[in-house]
Amino acid sequence: MTASSAPAQVNAAEWPLLLKNYDKLNTKTSHFTPLPFGSSPLRREIKDYVRSGFINLDKPSNPSSHEVVAWIKRILRVEKTGHSGTLDPKVTGCLIVCVERATRLVKSQQGAGKEYVAIFKLHSAVESEAKVLQGLEKLTGALFQRPPLISAVKRQLRVRSIYKAKLLEYDSERNMGIYWVSCEAGTYVRTHCVHLGLILGVGGVMLELRRVRSGIQGETDDLVTMHDILDAQYLYDNHKDESYLRRVIRPLEGLLVTHKRVIVKDSCVNAICYGAKVMLPGVLKYEDGIELNQEIVIITTKGEAIALAIALMTTSTIASGDHGCVAKLKRVIMERDTYPRKWGLGPKATIKKNMIKQGQLDKYGKPNENTPKDYLSTVAKATVKKEAAEPEFVIPSAGPDQDFKKRKEPEISFTDADVEETPKKKIKKSASGDEAAAPEDADEGGKKKKKKKKNKHKDEENPDD
Repeated sequence: MTASSAPAQVNAAEWPLLLKNYDKLNTKTSHFTPLPFGSSPLRREIKDYVRSGFINLDKPSNPSSHEVVAWIKRILRVEKTGHSGTLDPKVTGCLIVCVERATRLVKSQQGAGKEYVAIFKLHSAVESEAKVLQGLEKLTGALFQRPPLISAVKRQLRVRSIYKAKLLEYDSERNMGIYWVSCEAGTYVRTHCVHLGLILGVGGVMLELRRVRSGIQGETDDLVTMHDILDAQYLYDNHKDESYLRRVIRPLEGLLVTHKRVIVKDSCVNAICYGAKVMLPGVLKYEDGIELNQEIVIITTKGEAIALAIALMTTSTIASGDHGCVAKLKRVIMERDTYPRKWGLGPKATIKKNMIKQGQLDKYGKPNENTPKDYLSTVAKATVKKEAAEPEFVIPSAGPDQDFKKRKEPEISFTDADVEETPKKKIKKSASGDEAAAPEDADEGGKKKKKKKKNKHKDEENPDD
């Protein structure tokens, strides 16, 4: 075999999940130290795989969404499960069930768009199928809806958007039809069918409903049943076969494949897990088309999702800059300490740690009586801050041309003489000066004065008497 000088071609189009088309990402830098921690989402240990996955479930008819989620929690023996949006008991179709760590993505999945196929029945015949089509076209865009009498939410009038609606089939003999609808999260298709009947002037009702898509997961994307989950767990418990369980549960990264990606160095992964902002020196690769305030996903070089973040830089700014904040965190997904802690290892941080050990700084890294003067001078230069000036007191009624001085509180100084002369009741001395007047007499005198005042008031009120 002859050696080839041509570089090997990488076909990243077939790479899984968030690493797809990895070679087409823009490169900021290639200098980083790979760390032997973490793993590819598809090769996690089975315990971690189950606890950081989701199930695209074909919900059966009759049980409620909450019951189904509770059953899955009991079957998989996990602590937390959540779903992507409630389906009524009689409704079937896609229900994304998130397990443990993946429940951090439930909010974003609940707000994603939905698609349904509904069977409706009109109470009497209409002129033609074209009339039904016309009615469906009218019921697109932003619509007012009030949830039905039996519903999971408060019956308040609200606005929901219908993006598209297609009539798939209509039987004029039985006045029944099937239509597909793409709508905003929280839309009641049952109410939509009633409104269709009202627009056609004959009245209508929904007979059956199935959700065919929830967010980016549809019927064709590895849909599983409750029996599949039960069988997969049984196979693992009794035969130690993970293959069925890995096919039923999918990594949470599968929910984020439509987000724009930013790949960071292994050394800054744990800092992000602890809430640090994503700074430009830590970025390895980034995707085209990142816009300001867009929701992006921060990932590792192995394709693990670290966090959802809000972009503070566009793609062009990332390419041209060398410092600054790329994104602020919205939701951290990865568990802390999956990767080792790599901050606080610089020259200044190392000096500070040694000084704390020697007692030259307190346990919080603040100067104390043993701190060297050289260190104090460097710290003072770095931490000097100007105090904010006191706001000037302005009299509202005064004109703008007048100058006013700063308002200062009067300074009060106490002397020893002032402290001794506390306000006390003066004690009347008798003529001889030896005995003080009894306090009871003073009280009686006070009462007499009060009585005299009351009598005066009465005399003023009744001058005729």
